Amino acid sequence: MASAHGSDSEVGILQTVLLHRPGPELKRLTPRNNDKLLFDGIPWISRAQEEHDAFAEALRARGVEVLYLVDLLVETLRSEDARHHAISAVTSGLHLGDTLGGYLSEALHDQSPEDLATILTAGVRNDELSGGFGLVTSLLPQDDFVIDPLPNLLFTRDSSVWIRDHVAITSLAMPARRRETQLTELIYAEHPRFAGSPTIHGWHHENVEGGDVLLLAPGVLAVGVGERTTPAGVERLARQVFTAGLAHTVLAVPIAQERATMHLDTVCTMVDVDKIVMYPNVADSLQAHAVTIAERTGPGDTDLRLDVAGAEPFLVAAAKAMRIDTLHQIDTGLDPVTAEREQWDDGNNTLALAPRVAVAYERNIETNTRLEEAGIEVIAIAGSELGSGRGGPRCMSCPVTRAPLPAD
Repeated sequence: MASAHGSDSEVGILQTVLLHRPGPELKRLTPRNNDKLLFDGIPWISRAQEEHDAFAEALRARGVEVLYLVDLLVETLRSEDARHHAISAVTSGLHLGDTLGGYLSEALHDQSPEDLATILTAGVRNDELSGGFGLVTSLLPQDDFVIDPLPNLLFTRDSSVWIRDHVAITSLAMPARRRETQLTELIYAEHPRFAGSPTIHGWHHENVEGGDVLLLAPGVLAVGVGERTTPAGVERLARQVFTAGLAHTVLAVPIAQERATMHLDTVCTMVDVDKIVMYPNVADSLQAHAVTIAERTGPGDTDLRLDVAGAEPFLVAAAKAMRIDTLHQIDTGLDPVTAEREQWDDGNNTLALAPRVAVAYERNIETNTRLEEAGIEVIAIAGSELGSGRGGPRCMSCPVTRAPLPAD
């Protein structure tokens, strides 16, 4: 059965999106573990939920169908095969040992789909166990986790990317996030809604994160290479999209390996078919290497010989690959300090709902003003608590279906 889902751009009319409403996993954050769990602070959970609900409602008001990750996970876990796969994955860690691992495997099989989904996302602390006691539980601090929580599920962009009618299951780099893609892969593999949707890549492959993947135009991907996505990950993804006929060019874009620029979409996002909002402090230095097929020697992705072009300015390489005269950078006109502040607050991390319509955090007043002056309708949302994990509207959303862009 052909997939009913897919996307070929960043700006086609958004029809269906996958979100994760902040839940009990955020209550697991403490000043002692928030760095390990990749949060810069401890969010006010009820306010974060209010902000997220307003974000979802803003999408629905524009006709977007909103799917929630945990709802899909619960429905998926009603399948015995899916339950078995989920429980095997979460109890196979070598840190658990045989005694605790065996106990958890048996105990989790007794849980309802709703309770199992909560455990898989919010984790289990040592002091919450009612069995499985042995050397591991004895030596582990009582308030440490035997199953880690997943507070970064909020950022659904990272664990999967729809590229035309295929979904790429990504491979997350940070230990605190690696289990996220196992849950995402389970949903796409077992939930009836996604039956027939072909998948590529996978959590067991080289690191590629969805925040680094921009669908610049049909057939053209830009992939950031930095803190989270490796050159090897981009190479494998390029081979797979070329083999499947999903793209003709992949732009590998080196970005600084630091927290402020963890993904390419913290630096730039598309807001129209030929317009991009870009962090001005890197606009002149951002480079790209165009990757294309040099030769096809067989039917599989390992039979492709890739051509890797030399570095060019990103905007130049992108325009060439997109086959347009110019990819226009929206000149935010910000002084270096203001630009740095608004980039840190995800000013460049916008979510396009259609050409020239984008969702952005309301606090980035200067960036939003420049977007509006450039003819972009800005739907401003609150994000004082949602942003504590360093992610904006694009980070918090995985487009499942976008309308194809009209042909020239």
